[in-house]
Amino acid sequence: QVQLVESGGGLVQPGGSLRLSCAASGIIFSLYDTAWYRQAPGKGRELVARITSGGSTTYYADSVKGRFTISRENAKNTVYLQMNSLKPEDTAVYYCCLMRLYDSPYWGQGTQVTVSS
Repeated sequence: QVQLVESGGGLVQPGGSLRLSCAASGIIFSLYDTAWYRQAPGKGRELVARITSGGSTTYYADSVKGRFTISRENAKNTVYLQMNSLKPEDTAVYYCCLMRLYDSPYWGQGTQVTVSS
């Protein structure tokens, strides 16, 4: 049974930082690309960042480029999202996702990030 458990969310002031983690189990983590998505109240889910299975290639949404960094440790079955210079518009529920060609994606339960003074 595949499980993805996110952690690290919380309340932070504008300009602050948070580091999200997503630990996977029940899956060969190193075979999957991983991504972070987010969903703000009243909005659709949007892709924030993505990293290939080996970690060699990353993608970032324009809105987070230069502020967020995605990384992974395959030995720990974990993907991270380092978020710096946070803005109120980054407030959302953040979800990790594992994906692989010809396979259905796997989603975590989400972790709330609130940026407010």
